[in-house]
Amino acid sequence: MIGNQKKFLAACFDKAVKAVQPSECIAKFIPDPPQGRTVVIGAGKASAAMARSFEQYFEGPLTGTVVTRHGYNVECEFINVIQASHPIPDETGVTAAKIILEEVKNLTEDDLVVCLISGGGSSLLTLPASNLTIVEKQLINKKLLLCGATVSEINTVRKHISRIKGGQLALACLPASVVTLAISDVVGDDPSVIASGPTVADLSTCEQALQILKKYEITEPKSILKYLRLKRKVEPNLAPKALDKFRFEMIANSRMALEVSANFAKMSGITPIILNEGLQGEAKKVGYEHANEVKKYLNAKPCLLLSGGELTVNVTGTGKGGPNMEFLLALALGLNGRSDVSAIACDTDGIDGFSEYAGAFITPETLFSAQKVGLNPDFMLANNDSYNFFKELDSLVETGPTYTNVNDFRAILICD
Repeated sequence: MIGNQKKFLAACFDKAVKAVQPSECIAKFIPDPPQGRTVVIGAGKASAAMARSFEQYFEGPLTGTVVTRHGYNVECEFINVIQASHPIPDETGVTAAKIILEEVKNLTEDDLVVCLISGGGSSLLTLPASNLTIVEKQLINKKLLLCGATVSEINTVRKHISRIKGGQLALACLPASVVTLAISDVVGDDPSVIASGPTVADLSTCEQALQILKKYEITEPKSILKYLRLKRKVEPNLAPKALDKFRFEMIANSRMALEVSANFAKMSGITPIILNEGLQGEAKKVGYEHANEVKKYLNAKPCLLLSGGELTVNVTGTGKGGPNMEFLLALALGLNGRSDVSAIACDTDGIDGFSEYAGAFITPETLFSAQKVGLNPDFMLANNDSYNFFKELDSLVETGPTYTNVNDFRAILICD
């Protein structure tokens, strides 16, 4: 029924990514032009593509600035695009944040600010709180990314050591109106978590940020812990009510991507089963769990098990890889060469972890092929070296920049 299973799985992923492109999603959310100025700002891996699509559909004059990841630039006619570092913030991100704050200065009630937000925006739009430095923020980011913390946990900490996150950007836009258009890369689509919610009221607390650092045994840099402890004593209990009047629209998320992929599978004669659009957990553990999950659906063959969400990796080894690759390697080990299962796991932004690849494939031959070339999959998984495992087998998925981001995409094909 499915001749080339890798080709079919790649097509499933491709359909999912195309479904959540800004050009496909943004048109119906375009606001009417205001009486005054329209200023477009934004941050994230999709922000430049969103800006370009916004320009094409908006019926009025506009100006503005967005910041995106290096390599994710899209040429815009009226909106300035800055490229900065991700996932570790840099000085360019600080400069971008300052420029964006300048863009929204001295606005009036007749003006409109449109904020284009997507995954990656928290790192790209960075402005350290008073007395903190970009070097200190870089250090805390590295520690959070390597310890296995979730995006929600990372962004909770980021919001409390920032001068622009957690609704602070929107407050800087007053008295203008603010419309936020967002592509969600977070489980549950919480607006306050996407890019650390620069235009959304933050209900988290410094105490929560401190508890997250305690949970992962992060004790450096001490200047950040000291800042959070001092801020904890004086922070207000309520979010500013001024943020309540602002409009927030979710234009794309993981569910949309999975549903399009599921429809493609159905049209191909494969029964699609969406297991979970918001799966979380440690990638290695979830991979083994999915190997057991496969057994429940053997009677449904041919079928496609789909899931989205955000897996994490607790880095204890010296290898290289991301959560999707690590998930797949554990899945392959758990399946132990089953002849009827192939799978793909990729990040929809085209970047899995710290690699420049979106993810990888496994087939029934994966472990046998590894043995032939002398690879030890158990050792490589323990060493967090899934990237080099799949690289040696020529099983990596390379997409380049996708200009969108709804987090992980996983598809397991059960087919004779």
